[in-house]
Amino acid sequence: MNTRTFLLLAGMTGLFVAVGYLVGGQSGMLIAFGIAAAMNVFTYWNSDKMVLRMYGAREVDRNAAPQFYGIVEQLAQRAGLPMPRVYVMQNDQPNAFATGRNPQNAAVAATTGLLQKLSAEEIAGVMAHELAHVKNRDTLTMTVTATLAGAIGMLANFAMFFGGGRDSNGNSNPLGLIGGLAVMILAPIGAMLVQMAISRSREYEADREGAEISGKPLWLASALGNLHNQAQVIPNHDAERNPATAHLFIVNPLHGKGADSLFSTHPSMENRIARLRAMAGEGPAVVKRRGPWG
Repeated sequence: MNTRTFLLLAGMTGLFVAVGYLVGGQSGMLIAFGIAAAMNVFTYWNSDKMVLRMYGAREVDRNAAPQFYGIVEQLAQRAGLPMPRVYVMQNDQPNAFATGRNPQNAAVAATTGLLQKLSAEEIAGVMAHELAHVKNRDTLTMTVTATLAGAIGMLANFAMFFGGGRDSNGNSNPLGLIGGLAVMILAPIGAMLVQMAISRSREYEADREGAEISGKPLWLASALGNLHNQAQVIPNHDAERNPATAHLFIVNPLHGKGADSLFSTHPSMENRIARLRAMAGEGPAVVKRRGPWG
């Protein structure tokens, strides 16, 4: 975790505690801090199981998915990583994500759409990106961030109900009705902005390091273009029901959200592809498909 990501994550935890203080005074702050700590511990141990179950992912081995498993195995060796567990999600939208608290307990998952619609080289580019997330421990960072963001939203809702009352010590709550309403609106927005800033910075880094793992930046560049275009027209209903997990995917699985802005979970696809082409020393020409990668 780099310094910027650490500071943003610390800021989100501080925001959670601050909202707790505004809602319930000193006692509310302590309760919020305790809840944040408990959530982080729970998420640390259970994040991978939660996300994989949410998307109905099934684990596969060399016999069940020989080409896909073999690609991940080769890339893990190149990256100097333990072999992660490999999952497939029944979903027509081509996409993928990684999860797990550390490289020793990591999992990578791809949709059936990705395995059916991309070439072997493009699949390798995508999985190298996901293994870069594993190597950088982004999987844990982003899951904790999503958990805190959701908790801040729930806690902010209490501000509306308790804004005009008193805290647990009998002191007048400084928020009042207007203050409670302001916290209810602004706190989740602040948490969302921090979450998205962390997500975008980690995606750029995973693109760079993933290209180094595969040794072919253009494989990932070609895959990103295809994934982005198809995600615009093929829905991911599981992601639409769980939008807080959108940042985990290599491309945004939600419709109509691809701009590199404050409210985007992913960098703009144009920027990502341009950086990868620059790594390969090529211009904006379309990448042609190659034969099977092995």
